[in-house]
Formats: sequence, C-alpha cells, structure tokens
Amino acid sequence: MSFHHPQLLWLLALPVVWGFWQWVRRGHPLVLPFDHGQQRDGKWLRVLVNLAGTLPAVLLAIAVLMLAGPRQPAPPLDERILNNIIICLDVSGSMGMPFGQKGNRFQAAVEATKQFCTFRKGDAFGLTIFGSEYIHWIPPTKELSAIVNATNYVRPENMPAWMGGTLIASALRGCRDELVRVPEGDRAVVLITDGGSADFSNGGDRTVAQELADRKIRVFSVMIGSDDTGGVGLAGLNTIASITGGKVFTAGDNATLSTVFHEIDGMQKAKFKQVTADWVDDYTPLAIAGLTAAVLLGLSLLGLRYTPW
Repeated sequence: MSFHHPQLLWLLALPVVWGFWQWVRRGHPLVLPFDHGQQRDGKWLRVLVNLAGTLPAVLLAIAVLMLAGPRQPAPPLDERILNNIIICLDVSGSMGMPFGQKGNRFQAAVEATKQFCTFRKGDAFGLTIFGSEYIHWIPPTKELSAIVNATNYVRPENMPAWMGGTLIASALRGCRDELVRVPEGDRAVVLITDGGSADFSNGGDRTVAQELADRKIRVFSVMIGSDDTGGVGLAGLNTIASITGGKVFTAGDNATLSTVFHEIDGMQKAKFKQVTADWVDDYTPLAIAGLTAAVLLGLSLLGLRYTPW
C-alpha cells in the first residue's frame, strides 16, 4: 500500500502518544473499603479496560491513514497496439463497370470497406484515392465516420479526366509517406483495384515493394473483377505482397469481396502489450478496520471502562 499524501503520516504520532498514555496513566485512584481485602488484583480486567480505552486512538490512526489517501497499483493492463491502415482505393474509370447482381465495382468496394472498418474497432484508418494521381483524402484516424462519409463523394464519375488512369506504384509510395508520419503502431495498406498499373514495368513493382518492406508496411491487395491486363497486373500485385508480407485476393462478386475483408482482418491481427496501470484508491481495508473498531468501542462503553472519578 502507498499513499497519495504521505506527508500527513506524521500525524500518526498523535494516536501513538494517546494509546501509550492510556496504558501508563494512573487515573484518579480512590480508596474504597474493600481495597484492603483479600480479592484479586484484577490484572486481566485492567488489560481489557486499557484495550477498550485504546480504541479511540485506533480510530484516530485509521482516520489519519484515510486522509493520507491509501492506494495500490491496479492489475497490469493489456494495451492494444494500434494498427494504422490506409485504404488505397482505385477511382479510375474502369471501377464504374458493373459488378455482381447490382451496382458497380466501386460501390461494392465501398460497402466492403465500410464493413471492414466497423469490425476492426480500435484501429486507425485512412483513405487514399488514386487513378493517374493519388489524393490523401483522410489521414489515419480512429473516427471511422470520416471514412464512411468520405465515400459519398469520392466516386469515379466525380473524378476529373486526369484521374482516369491507374498508377498503383505511385499511390503506394504516397501511402508509405503518409504512414511513416504515424509515430506508433503497425502499418498496413489495403489496396483495392481492378487492373494493372502503368508504373509496374521495368521492375517498378519490385522497387516499390522493397521501399514498403523497408518501412515494415504490409500490403493486402484486393483485385475486383477480372484482370483486364492478361495477368500482368495480378503478377505485379503478387510481387508486392510476397515482399511486404501481405497477400493478394481476387473477388468476383459481392459475397466473395466480403469474405476477403474478413480474411484480411484475420491476417492483420490486433497485438497487445502489457503496461503498468495507474494507482487506484484502496480504502476498503481501512474502512473495515474503522467500522470494527467503532463497533467494539460502542460495546465497551456499556461498562468496560474506568470509573470517571
């Protein structure tokens, strides 16, 4: 046990002196006729009376201890290590193609992203959109409503003509620069696209993958629909995943896309570290001791005391 205000503990000298005086004082002796008789000296009765007389000093000591603020360390806590995840979302023109029974590729990706953010509570999410250029729409934040609201505006049909292409390596470098600004936690990128990238040629995929791996950033890629590049785009994504420790998923319909995000959730697991908890008040032992002493004092006043004269 420790105390919030240990400087008050010197006041314990008062009940100690009081209790000592109770045991050594002579009181006011009065000679009675039977004092010269043959009765016992009442040593044990005197001990009981002195103990009863010490109870007020005990209550005072307990009061001083409670004023000092007793405390104890709380049990160690498991603190979640923050996952900083950037959703890197393709907004090129091809994302407007039909997907599943209704809607298009972009709408399906948005709905799956909302679900992914919902069941990963406690992590920080950011949103980066890309086409021929990339835009950091939202930096990593725990305010998930920002991601949900942003998807109402970032639609392929709302993008200018110069965003119509697909440059994945450039977008991943932008996500890398955004994540390295985060001071703590694990880092990951969830890339959602539907095609190849013009900047994967001449080893561009391997170069950007190594840059991300050096920063310990994992990349999980979700390929929506069929690869229109004849497998070139998928090969580049596989290269990035293998170097960064991520994985590539392909989704042909809405149900598969939802399953993909659940699998990513299982791969990017939450980590915890044990931290020392703060001090917490601990009045219970003293409260029980004080209540017990008060009850005993009350009972002793029924007759277990020296005569007042």
